[in-house]
Amino acid sequence: MKIGFDAKRAAQNKTGLGNYSRFVIEGLSQYYPDNEYLLYVPKPKRSTLLGHLAEQHNCQLVSPDSFIWKKLPSLWRISGINSQIKREAPMIFHGLSNELPNGIEQVKEVKTVVTIHDLIFLHYPEFYKPIDRKIYNYKFKRACQVADCVIAVSECTKRDIVDYFHIVEDKVKVVYQGCDKSFRSIATDEAKLEAKQQYNLPDKYLLYVGSIEQRKNLMLIVKAMKQMKCDLPLIAVGKHTPYADEVQRYIDHNGLSNRVRMLHNVSFKHFPAIYQMASMFIYPSFFEGFGIPILEALYSRVPVIGATGSCLEEAGGPNSIYINPTCPNELADAIDRIDQNETLRQQMVDNGVMYAKNFEQDKLTHQMMALYQSL
Repeated sequence: MKIGFDAKRAAQNKTGLGNYSRFVIEGLSQYYPDNEYLLYVPKPKRSTLLGHLAEQHNCQLVSPDSFIWKKLPSLWRISGINSQIKREAPMIFHGLSNELPNGIEQVKEVKTVVTIHDLIFLHYPEFYKPIDRKIYNYKFKRACQVADCVIAVSECTKRDIVDYFHIVEDKVKVVYQGCDKSFRSIATDEAKLEAKQQYNLPDKYLLYVGSIEQRKNLMLIVKAMKQMKCDLPLIAVGKHTPYADEVQRYIDHNGLSNRVRMLHNVSFKHFPAIYQMASMFIYPSFFEGFGIPILEALYSRVPVIGATGSCLEEAGGPNSIYINPTCPNELADAIDRIDQNETLRQQMVDNGVMYAKNFEQDKLTHQMMALYQSL
């Protein structure tokens, strides 16, 4: 089978959409090596993140092949790509990041799949610029309408696709996503010491990892620290934003400066060690499409506290704890409960590791291939 992918995010994006795209392509290349995979990239010189994938015998990079599209690579990805898709004739073309090329439905020889990661911009429009909301709504909805199959990364996202875009439920299939394989290995003592010294980490700490933006709700953890009994400090890892400054002002005004630290520009190679040295992981986001940081924490053998209201129960499983994302008292109680009960803590760790096996790459890859074959 020949399968094509919109691989822009896989080639250029270091975070969520890029990680998902690489995870899918890597799994297929490894577990179904006899297939041919066409990776459509608008700027081949900016494809270093594909790493070893670009060298696999079953993966081929496809980029603009005419003068005009080489000069206009973004427009090529939007529509100019169709002529090459028709010529190269993959059986499946998969838009891995919420969109499909305009007019691809006219390429009758190709079945199309699109992955929709979340519709957060519809749930929380106040977090997005009006022009961005309009663009996302057009791209996402149109892709769902023209695709032969829509993949949702969670049951929560599937419900949103059906409810907001009025897509027939049978057309939407849930295939979960996994996390980077580095989280499945125990970090060496040397790696832990390196991370600890690099970021001046305490011996024990609460951990948050994710964009430091309003929707992710880091402020709730900080407010809970004023009410919880345990004295564990908080390490928050994420990109600096104006919201981070708002959180920092609250920290400074409430005497928490010696208990909360935000780390920016942390190297990905240090993430497994930082997770594994944490006492517990807290992710109180108001809304997510899936919640990969929770899965990373489960693999890292760390108890997880998430929030109700979206799909985090799907990522964390039945043995993690979920709190109201507007209630710092509830979060403080959950932190103290885990801190004071070693039996509970160990049960959460052991059951969390078992639950994480649902998201192993081989299992998810076989589900994806079964979906392709059904088309």
